[in-house]
Amino acid sequence: MVSYLKFIRVNKELIIRSNSSAVDFALLKDGKLIELNKEVDNNKFSVGDIYAAKIRKPVSGLNAAFVDVGSEKDGFLHYHDLGPNLTTLLKFFKLVSSGRIKSYSLKNFRFEKEIPKDGSIEDYIKTQQHILVQIVKEPISTKGPRVSSELSLAGRFMVLIPFSDRISISQKVESNAEKNRLKKLVKSIRPKGFGVIIRTVAKDQKVKELDADLQQLLGRWKNLCEKFVKVDQYPSKILSEINRSSSILRDIFDNDFTGIHVDDPEMQVEIKDYLKTIAPDKESIVKYFKNKSTPIFDHFGIERQIKTGFGTTVSMQKGAYLVIEHTEALHVIDVNSGNRSNKAKSQEQTALEVNLIAASEIARQLRLRDMGGIIVVDFIDLNTNENRKKLFDHLRKEMESDRTKHKILPPSRFGLIQITRQRVRPEMSIKTREPNPNKNGEVEAPIVLIDKINAELDKIVEHRHNKKKQLHLHLHPFVAAYLTSSFPSIRSSWYLKHKKWVRIVPRDAYFYLEFRFLDQNRRLLRTK
Repeated sequence: MVSYLKFIRVNKELIIRSNSSAVDFALLKDGKLIELNKEVDNNKFSVGDIYAAKIRKPVSGLNAAFVDVGSEKDGFLHYHDLGPNLTTLLKFFKLVSSGRIKSYSLKNFRFEKEIPKDGSIEDYIKTQQHILVQIVKEPISTKGPRVSSELSLAGRFMVLIPFSDRISISQKVESNAEKNRLKKLVKSIRPKGFGVIIRTVAKDQKVKELDADLQQLLGRWKNLCEKFVKVDQYPSKILSEINRSSSILRDIFDNDFTGIHVDDPEMQVEIKDYLKTIAPDKESIVKYFKNKSTPIFDHFGIERQIKTGFGTTVSMQKGAYLVIEHTEALHVIDVNSGNRSNKAKSQEQTALEVNLIAASEIARQLRLRDMGGIIVVDFIDLNTNENRKKLFDHLRKEMESDRTKHKILPPSRFGLIQITRQRVRPEMSIKTREPNPNKNGEVEAPIVLIDKINAELDKIVEHRHNKKKQLHLHLHPFVAAYLTSSFPSIRSSWYLKHKKWVRIVPRDAYFYLEFRFLDQNRRLLRTK
């Protein structure tokens, strides 16, 4: 039985929804939503972006400096984020900007002495000084971005670090033999002056694939240097992180992927081109979602999962549920057994069963909401050390697939488990409660909504620009069911009246009283 389970494959699908202002990425594991990302066009300060910045002011009390990167709030540069080879970096790019260095290889470049680990920032950084920095933490709430002058370029199999000679490897590669093999391979292809961090996905890869990834990163380094030469104002963005679709695929893609579904033909081509470079045999799994009437997130049941997964209360199997509360300082998660209490042989067994279910859901929720900082989980009390260890080990196992850096502490005396999870971008927050449509606490009679839809339909049908267009009515599933039920249905009466068929599209994302008439290309139909 055990040997059989090893061969059970997990099905992963990436669903990508695009519109004019943003692109949404939903990662499904066996049909269940486990990650949700959004790429916004106007996001100027993404993790990985490199800027030619200007030092605003060093602050000795913080041993840090505030840096002008063009953000509303200044970037924060701590002494420990300067990197040991700061003086080498400053020297190199000074020579690059003056044109004295034409080749951007570090093979023959003489490194300066490393700065001390516990020095003072004022000894190395001055007001109005120009410096190259990289975004390591996006602006969150009232805080500006956190930046580092220790540059790194992330690829599929490795991370390239200029002005370093260190080769390190992901701790998730457990086999010593594989670690030694990878280090040996990378050492043979690594150019002098560049350090390398070998990523987990490099496991079992051949030197050809590793070298191709390295050459791509060296190309980005050359591009960075060439752009820096042309900088004529500070601050200025020098190099952007690759687009979110490619960066997400770079970080999460593996052989378990069975489908990548896209509703934009241009993005389909873009993703196919990227897959050609990292996994040519998987190019065929990229599919264009052609259904114009039903939105892609509704088709794959993602909107429904978003509505049920982002509220304060999260339901789980067997009647158990979580209560998730957010404060400025930390996140608090309470585990409740619900109506499960009377269904097990003993209270201890019930508590353990609910806690194990909750641990799996908590690991999913942390990824889904991208919760960072301190998370305190109040599990149901367990009396035996054996069961507490079983719960702790299960939570750690469920968290293994989380790419974000995290740490889990053993249960405290009070049965609390504390988790710290790195926060590099704002938390994914989605409002699941609907606003009251009427300020006095009352709602119009539902039949009035039908009158509004009828009136809107009359205007649309009469408009000359809509004569040859298909009519798609998008609205809440409950109202959609009402319009299509019985015989003859309300929709049938519309056809008899206007000689025009209205396609009803149930939308899980819509409020009860929300509706829109769209054409076959999902454009709003004119009424005036």
